[in-house]
Amino acid sequence: MNRTTPVIPQEEIRRQREYCAQIRTLNSRLPGTPAAYVDTYGCQQNEADSELIRGMLAEMGYEMTDTDKDADVIVINTCAIREHAEQRVLGNVGALVHGKRRNPHQIICLCGCMAQEAHVVQKLRQSYRHVDLVFGPHALWKFPELLYRVYLRRGRVFETEDSDGAIAEGLPVRREPEVILKEIRDLVEQGYKDITLLGQNVNSYGKDLGEDIDFPTLLERADAIPGEFLLRFMTSHPKDATEKLFDVMARCEKVAPVIHLPFQSGNTRVLQAMNRRYTREQYLDKVIALRARIPDVVLTSDVIVGFPGETTQEFEDTLSLVEEVRFDALFTFIYSPRKGTPAAQLPDPMSKEEKAANFNRLVEVQNRISLEKHQAYIGTVQRCLVDGESEDPRNNLNARTPGGRLVHVSGDPALVGRFVDVKIVDCSTWALFGELL
Repeated sequence: MNRTTPVIPQEEIRRQREYCAQIRTLNSRLPGTPAAYVDTYGCQQNEADSELIRGMLAEMGYEMTDTDKDADVIVINTCAIREHAEQRVLGNVGALVHGKRRNPHQIICLCGCMAQEAHVVQKLRQSYRHVDLVFGPHALWKFPELLYRVYLRRGRVFETEDSDGAIAEGLPVRREPEVILKEIRDLVEQGYKDITLLGQNVNSYGKDLGEDIDFPTLLERADAIPGEFLLRFMTSHPKDATEKLFDVMARCEKVAPVIHLPFQSGNTRVLQAMNRRYTREQYLDKVIALRARIPDVVLTSDVIVGFPGETTQEFEDTLSLVEEVRFDALFTFIYSPRKGTPAAQLPDPMSKEEKAANFNRLVEVQNRISLEKHQAYIGTVQRCLVDGESEDPRNNLNARTPGGRLVHVSGDPALVGRFVDVKIVDCSTWALFGELL
């Protein structure tokens, strides 16, 4: 992470606001308020980017809608992690052609990581001609300018060259600690109660800043901010999940007792083939060190089944690691090849049927463990944040434990956004059921 990113001059930021104003003027001449729909795929960073896009669209005079049906502008914010997800996105984008036929003035945009994949861009150019604007994450800051170019109908707009990216606020990608802490303070002052620090390898933060700060230190400084709120972070990489981090998590009151620590495979040879830079034994040692400090920590993880060359016995090592660690939840995937990656060139003798059978075995094991973990909550009292309403009339509110476990409760909708004490009375594999105290 030694690459630097150009700082966007403030005059450029002002110019983007001028484009927002020009589009707002155009929209004000319409008979009604135009609608915009933003659909997000992939990681939480994409969710954060979509919030920025929605903010820009609101400044341009659009009203947000939760469906593409009647939207005047549609923005699809994509990820480029798995081939299956890529095909799903392209399928959904293809289906938008019907709405475009009904409303030829509709503007369809595709952005995010997929927009920088050369083969995807080629497909969009040739087979998805109803898509008007395509741009990568590096061009997010100038979305108003790109959209204005589409308004002027100077042909389809593609801003897809590979780049390190830029931050619209005029900041470098390597976020300085003072900026992060100010953002947290601002969020707390606005009433936010649950704040997540995001990064591809979030606990590697600080290594490229050239100053004496690391991720545990940043957490400590964030924990000292006054107010009632919880701090979460993801995604962690085991190679940088240190005992210092675990110590800070244990003593900081506002740092949630939960960590997402992907292990991907329980076999050391497969981990080496994945270039994960740790062994099975090292991962288990980290789990032991973490639970020695936070015995009730909620631990979740990612695992890939069927990495090229994985044998049945090596998969058994993954199962045994899951049984030994007893994760609260797993995000499980069958390996999906990606063009241009070293893994895509590896021999892969295991059949799809064998991989699917192994995947199903893994899911069965984890579902049993998740249910057993949830059963242990019954009878306990949890301090939960009510974070929304539910469609279930029996339990009309959803809440979260400090460890992020979903709790269904019944109560006054006015409690949304508040911390409450909940007695856990029942559970399922995927959720807890409670009563407000």
